[in-house]
Amino acid sequence: MSDTPVDTSKRTWLIASGCAGAAGGVAVAVPFVSSFQPSEKARAAGAAVEVDISALQPGEKLTVEWRGKPVWILKRTPQQLESLAQTESQLADPKSDRKTYPTPEYAKNQHRSIKPEVFVGVGICTHLGCSPGDKFQTGPQPSLPDDWHGGFLCACHGSTFDVAGRVFKNKPAPDNLEVPPHMYLSDTLLLIGEDKKA
Repeated sequence: MSDTPVDTSKRTWLIASGCAGAAGGVAVAVPFVSSFQPSEKARAAGAAVEVDISALQPGEKLTVEWRGKPVWILKRTPQQLESLAQTESQLADPKSDRKTYPTPEYAKNQHRSIKPEVFVGVGICTHLGCSPGDKFQTGPQPSLPDDWHGGFLCACHGSTFDVAGRVFKNKPAPDNLEVPPHMYLSDTLLLIGEDKKA
């Protein structure tokens, strides 16, 4: 042991400055570490979207945003549903077997949906990302075949899709329109972005 007397004021200052330094380090570290968490806006952008489709009439389309993408909800008429069988031989991927934009199992059917009358699809062309326009009127029209049964036309490069979002053969779009994960919370309440079956 040393014969030197202990300077208690020096010890107090060392302890106080050490505590202040530790508190300052924590004060700097907390915001830095917190910055790695996604923002509220980013969390909301990836969140599922609830959509009430009770007012949607046959032949009408509703567009909502999910993850920054337009999602179409089309309530098809009986005539539009009938047209799906008539165009199968003209489609590039009628059964949605291609894997570029995997189709959920519950949408691997002719109408590509859970409920036959309601189509839910991402409104972005699989070619270069343009948004196709509605061409629900049947018959000959500019940029469409004479036996047109209704669907979507991408004006950017001429890709055509039926009312189930299936692309026709020999078009620039390599795949059908994407079907997002979705499920029904009730008969008229749709949840886009979540799927208990997936």
